Amino acid sequence: MTSQEIRQQFLDFFKSKGHLIVPSAPIVLKDDPTLMFSNSGMTQFKDYFLGYKEPKTPRIADTQKCLRVSGKHNDLDDVGRDTYHHTMFEMLGNWSFGDYFKKEAIDFAWELLTEVYKIPKENLYVTIFEGDASENLERDQAAYDFWKAHISEDRIINGNKKDNFWEMGESGPCGPCSEIHVDLRSEEEKAKTPGVQLINQDHPQVVEIWNNVFMEFNRKADGTLEKLPAQHVDTGMGFERLCMALQGKKSNYDTDVFTPLIAKVEELSGKKYEGILENEKDIAIRVVVDHIRAVAFAIADGQLPSNGGAGYVIRRILRRAISYSYRFLDMKEPFLYELVAVLKNQMGAFFPEMVKQEKLVTEVIKEEENSFLKTIESGLIRVEKLIQQTISETKKVLPSAEVFELYDTYGFPDDLTRIIAEEKGLTIDKEGFKEEMRKQKERSKKSSAQKVYDWVILEEKPETFVGYDQTSSETYITRYRKVENKDGEFFQIVLNKTPFYPEGGGQVGDKGILIPSYAEGFDLSNPAAFDRENSTEILEVLETKKENNLIISLVKELPKDAGALFYAEVNTADRKNTQANHSVTHLLHEALRDVLGTHVEQKGSYVGPEYLRFDFSHFSKMNEEELALVEEKVNAKIKENIPLQEFRNIPIQEALDKGAMALFGEKYGDNVRMIQFGSSRELCGGTHVKSTGEIGHFKLVAESSTAAGIRRIEAISGDKATEYFKNLENQLKEVSALLKSKDLVKSIEKLLEENAALKSEVEALKKEKAKGEINDWKNAFVQKGDKQLLVKRTSLDAGSVKDIVFQLKKEIPNSVTIVISDAGEKPMITVGVSADLEANYHAGNIVKELAKEIQGGGGGNPGFATAGGKNLAGIENALNKALEI
Repeated sequence: MTSQEIRQQFLDFFKSKGHLIVPSAPIVLKDDPTLMFSNSGMTQFKDYFLGYKEPKTPRIADTQKCLRVSGKHNDLDDVGRDTYHHTMFEMLGNWSFGDYFKKEAIDFAWELLTEVYKIPKENLYVTIFEGDASENLERDQAAYDFWKAHISEDRIINGNKKDNFWEMGESGPCGPCSEIHVDLRSEEEKAKTPGVQLINQDHPQVVEIWNNVFMEFNRKADGTLEKLPAQHVDTGMGFERLCMALQGKKSNYDTDVFTPLIAKVEELSGKKYEGILENEKDIAIRVVVDHIRAVAFAIADGQLPSNGGAGYVIRRILRRAISYSYRFLDMKEPFLYELVAVLKNQMGAFFPEMVKQEKLVTEVIKEEENSFLKTIESGLIRVEKLIQQTISETKKVLPSAEVFELYDTYGFPDDLTRIIAEEKGLTIDKEGFKEEMRKQKERSKKSSAQKVYDWVILEEKPETFVGYDQTSSETYITRYRKVENKDGEFFQIVLNKTPFYPEGGGQVGDKGILIPSYAEGFDLSNPAAFDRENSTEILEVLETKKENNLIISLVKELPKDAGALFYAEVNTADRKNTQANHSVTHLLHEALRDVLGTHVEQKGSYVGPEYLRFDFSHFSKMNEEELALVEEKVNAKIKENIPLQEFRNIPIQEALDKGAMALFGEKYGDNVRMIQFGSSRELCGGTHVKSTGEIGHFKLVAESSTAAGIRRIEAISGDKATEYFKNLENQLKEVSALLKSKDLVKSIEKLLEENAALKSEVEALKKEKAKGEINDWKNAFVQKGDKQLLVKRTSLDAGSVKDIVFQLKKEIPNSVTIVISDAGEKPMITVGVSADLEANYHAGNIVKELAKEIQGGGGGNPGFATAGGKNLAGIENALNKALEI
């Protein structure tokens, strides 16, 4: 049975049991502040379990892409070193939201595994929660009784809280779980050791394949448990492990989930995969085929590698794969990008984003490979210098702080540092490195740590967003909670009617104020008359975000009477500029597709009151004509004063049929909001101008690259565009005054001509000076046997040095000339070897060796080479080393 058939049979089985089959949510989370990635199958259903949303049906099944590389669920270090841990994996799941519970979940699992997949019953074991006295939790007797109908009691194993009590996080829905384990060992092995003794013992052939979680409690922030009003089922079956069991393999990597990728790696590297657990070559191949899946799907879902946040996680995974292939597969050139086509062929039928985004994913990975391979090359120079420094100090261990800096700052693998050090008879301080890593994690944890208390519910009022239609409203605080972070103590509040737009879709969240109705001098019938400047009763809204379907505003302190009536008011100046920038991104998106082609898709944005940033897929730098045409098209739409057409709650298919742009990597509901300005139609939840004329003017400020295949435009509009042109006007006036001319073009042309003439004079003087130096330099050559050597320090510029060295090469036979210049406060090394010595001495090799002393690099041919650097203080060392060479 192929992996595609296994996946399809799962979905078909639960469809026959009345489950709605839904697609996988994106692997990258953009609307959940508590998670970067979907790390379990239930992630996309959190709002249902928390009661913030109602599911459209109580029974759902799916296969969900998951990623576990950080935080509580971190499998990264195990990947490649065993046969069953993965970074990206599929979780097959069936869900019940207040419908069936333990009995049906257990019955479904047993039927599917033994009757549909036909796994021998004698190979299966199950675990149940044994209870926990410290939490006053009893043994899950109900699960035990239901399992007894299917399996002998000696195969039902008690499990502790760690293994058999599932929790979403430090707080939230949780409950006991019942795992299903399969024993894939040979009959001989089973006879030696009963499978019951190997459950949850990390045995590679006795593995958990399915977990049935019975959600019946809610964990509060203080750690206590309370019963949920409805009971839910949350299950997850590891697709890769299931394939291993059904295909009769001993390793996930031997299934057809991975074998096509492994075959491609074998073809590209010339290395044969033997499946040996401890073999570094085989570990490297497993790392590569696992990591390419995680990276490719993350990019396809909209997360590009970067230096921060989720992007850094993706970059780290990719660099781990590159590092392993560089060290153990001898792959010194990019090749991982060639695996994307194989992945698309394997999984494109179930995950169409991989088909749609294949070119982008391929280009981004190729560019990342090129970049990191250069990092490795430059890192080798740093490692060599560190080794020489350690040897010079007669030490045998490389200092852990420097090894960690190579890893953390420059991305150089610590394993590679260790290998190079061992070749020179040195070691690295492994424990010291671990301590540096621990300190870094602690620093990172402290900078992002936030303690969140339980909600205090004031009133059970419906909570609605009114910010599309108004920027102020009377409102009540329905709930609040305290939060503590590195900046201090704050309070998050939820309003029953809020005009504050929460951060989302690239748009920043609103700021504003809350005025309590009891504030002295405040009149709800005339809020504009309130003295905002001098009142001490105003609460400043610092930011607004959305979490678990709640719009949450942040304030520094609670009001004296949190239950009072309040007047909420958005900062209208910021909102006006922000929504102008948001509307203009829609016009910009359309203009880019008109000018560059329909391959252009939005890949990220930032929309604030000061400026806008728009990332999009395109594989070359935009030229001046294209930029001018895009700007012209956007401003033409603004001048047309096109009215906003807002479709606030329409079926998603209807919106798509109308031509609305839906972005890959976004999770849309059944009903959506569509924003239309003429022919521009996009699914969008942000705030917008009522007509394009309100934008005023659009000015493109910059165009750049953020990653392979991704371009970025930065721009301004509205008030900021007006300020921009005013500043330009003032600058022109200042330049005109300096030049004492109104014809600036003519005056600048004259200045350039004068400057060119002066430069010619300077160059002529330099050449005359160089001629004067040549005779002195000729006399400075030192006889070394039958050869001539000149090692010289100078302040002449690079051009003059080059001319002299070439002349000396010709005039002085059997000579090597080494000149180190400090002109312009930057060290420069120039090496010349006369033609009759080029067979014995290579100028390029000499200059590379010397460049290490000035923290630089360079190269050339046997007869002539140059290198630049950063470290002027290293010139003396370079001069001494030149004499040694």
